[in-house]
Amino acid sequence: MKKTRLALALASCMVAGSAMAQSSVTVSGLVDAYVGSMKNSGDTGSKASVGSGGMTTSWIGFKGVEDLGGGLKAEFALTSFFQADTGAYGRFGGDNLFSRDANVGLAGDFGRVSLGRGLAPSFLPTVLFNPFGDSFTFSPLVLHVYTPSGSFGSRTWTQANAADSGWSNEVVYTTPKFGGLQANVHYQFGEVAGQSGKKNIGVNALYFNGGLALTGLYFDAQVSNPNSGAAIIDATSPFSSITRQKTWMLGATYDFQVVKLYGTYQNSKDTTAGNPQAKDKLFSLGLSAPVGNGSILAGFARTKRSGDLLAGGDVSRNTTSVGYDYFMSKRTDLYAIVMNDKISTQSNAVSFGLGMRHRF
Repeated sequence: MKKTRLALALASCMVAGSAMAQSSVTVSGLVDAYVGSMKNSGDTGSKASVGSGGMTTSWIGFKGVEDLGGGLKAEFALTSFFQADTGAYGRFGGDNLFSRDANVGLAGDFGRVSLGRGLAPSFLPTVLFNPFGDSFTFSPLVLHVYTPSGSFGSRTWTQANAADSGWSNEVVYTTPKFGGLQANVHYQFGEVAGQSGKKNIGVNALYFNGGLALTGLYFDAQVSNPNSGAAIIDATSPFSSITRQKTWMLGATYDFQVVKLYGTYQNSKDTTAGNPQAKDKLFSLGLSAPVGNGSILAGFARTKRSGDLLAGGDVSRNTTSVGYDYFMSKRTDLYAIVMNDKISTQSNAVSFGLGMRHRF
């Protein structure tokens, strides 16, 4: 009887111990591919092809969490982008393997602290406050903010945000939620030998309450990504000589149920060796309206750039996209999008794509 009681007691302790240190690892991802014809203003010609990431950049990742007890959790994330049309890893040639996430962190009542590669402070406000989300192919706002255009060596548009959509060597503190308000503080170590002052810092805030959503961000960037330690644009680049960029942005959405409206405004200032160079003023408008099993999407972005040394002075860019996103299930959707793009110093360009996106 004593042995039986001892065995039961040990079993109870083991169950209690495992309950206090429960852990789980999940594998998830998304595959997005489209067929169409792409041409951004400034490109030498259109390209008909099968492409990857029409609505969302394809990715696969691992996330884990361990309950440490007392409300404290250990977490990790490892996420890699890939190109569904070729099977190559990364968003582009030379991209890091885990260029979306590679971090560990602790979360509790105090919020969350993570170390490693993660989102830049500009990412969530940009992708959550335009109707095409994180489409680096068809979202007017994302194209203006993150994606350069033109052939290599003759770039006709330098992205508004000099730093990447993800930051390496980063410490991120996420506050607890206060009602519908939450903020993130980002600090990226520059890791440039002899230049300890070279770094990126940023903060964003997001507020959700019923149909209303608001956001704001600010960052001061001196280091580019994803490759650690590189200057925003180094001395060997043929595109620019930006050494520092300061950016702020405001955004809002309101969901009227029959239609959801989007709007953002961003202001950026670049410096070269301490001297003013280019200034960007960028605004975007958009809407999504549920129709059948999907939604009609429409977005517009306009950037007015002054002092652009690449363009020989002032330049502006207008981009409009219209599409329909049809959900076959919660995990699978089909989309069709047409985009018009015009840089003031370049010819007009039209693109279109038919694609499929699947989550797992």
